[in-house]
Amino acid sequence: MKEIFLSYIWENRLLSSGLSTTDGQEIEVMYPGIKNTNAGPDFLNARIRIGDAVWAGNVELHVNASDWYSHRHNTDKGFDNVILHVVYQADKATFTTVGHSIPTVQLKGFFDENLLLRYRSFIDSKTWIACQKSVKRVQRFTWLSWLDRMIVERLEFKVEEVLHVFEQTGNDWEETLYRRMMTNFGFKVNDEPFLRLGRMLPFQLLLRHSDQVFQLEALLFGVAGFLQQTFSDEYPLKLKKEFDFLQKKYELSQMNPEQWRFMRMRPSNFPTIRIAQMAALINKSQRIFSRITEANSIEEIKALFDVYASEYWDNHFQFEKYTPGNRKHLGQDAVDLILINTIVQVLFAYGIYHANETYKDKALMILETLDAENNEIIRKFSALGVNSTHALQSQALLHLRKNFCNPKRCLECRIGQLLIRSETEENV
Repeated sequence: MKEIFLSYIWENRLLSSGLSTTDGQEIEVMYPGIKNTNAGPDFLNARIRIGDAVWAGNVELHVNASDWYSHRHNTDKGFDNVILHVVYQADKATFTTVGHSIPTVQLKGFFDENLLLRYRSFIDSKTWIACQKSVKRVQRFTWLSWLDRMIVERLEFKVEEVLHVFEQTGNDWEETLYRRMMTNFGFKVNDEPFLRLGRMLPFQLLLRHSDQVFQLEALLFGVAGFLQQTFSDEYPLKLKKEFDFLQKKYELSQMNPEQWRFMRMRPSNFPTIRIAQMAALINKSQRIFSRITEANSIEEIKALFDVYASEYWDNHFQFEKYTPGNRKHLGQDAVDLILINTIVQVLFAYGIYHANETYKDKALMILETLDAENNEIIRKFSALGVNSTHALQSQALLHLRKNFCNPKRCLECRIGQLLIRSETEENV
């Protein structure tokens, strides 16, 4: 037995009739209260009829009544306003800090034990997700409703991260977007060095040179540490000379080039190519955040990222290593990932910060416009009959898997709740 299960049956009123306190007073749960997610009693503002009196106040839940003492509530005045102690097993009487007896109700025997058996089967499951064997029974509209909830929760989580960066940048949205975008230009393998590069080389400095892609490359490659070696190619020699001048002018530091990873990567994802593409993006769009907020369609936003690395990179993936090839275009898959993992999150945070639904809706519109991601998790959900038609739903599924399925928060998941309460094999 776990306390979360007691909370579930209490909140959803899944109790049989005939409840009474341990001293024999009949109980009617008029309102179970609001679940408390902060410190203090488990449910707030409940209304309970105990005997002939109606009480309004807080409710505390425990597996055993003696947990009241192991949790030291008997010495905490914040629990003196508890009107009812709800327990699975009443093994001990409980009292407030001033010695007043707290009415206690024992739930053992007053709910359907099959609920507990189904819950335990989920918790003990070794399958990819706990409800894997029964998830196909859940109707599509139920899934859509829950996924809408999941995507908003995911974006609200990301808002905290974005606003933290916003505060670090001195409340500069252009700088915030740039830093978040730099991290995502690393595409996981190089996200840390890209983040470091974004912090060492402010966007406002790059903006001063945004009309010259050559100077942008000199600054980005120089601070990244790629211009420290000896060159024979004319282009990197020129970059190095330009950076030497700009480094002295702005008193810039350089990263250790060994921080960058090239192994086990597709050449198109090499950090050198991504840095060159970032230079091209800043050169083309300049104040990127402003242009995104002013854009009227997803096509306008995508057009901002339609960029190519400079000519030198047509035949190189790294400095001094000639590789016949073609123009290094920032591909559609890469753009979609940047939109999903950067643009959408910053736009949503901007809408939250300014209490403006327009920008939040624009963020969600972008997700609904983009194709669903094609990764292992999304493919496994699809094999179970849970399909994504666009990125909003695939992002929601990723959030669900990480934050509900993995830690087995089945009783807090709408899908899990329905399946645990379902007594038949019919659709739910």
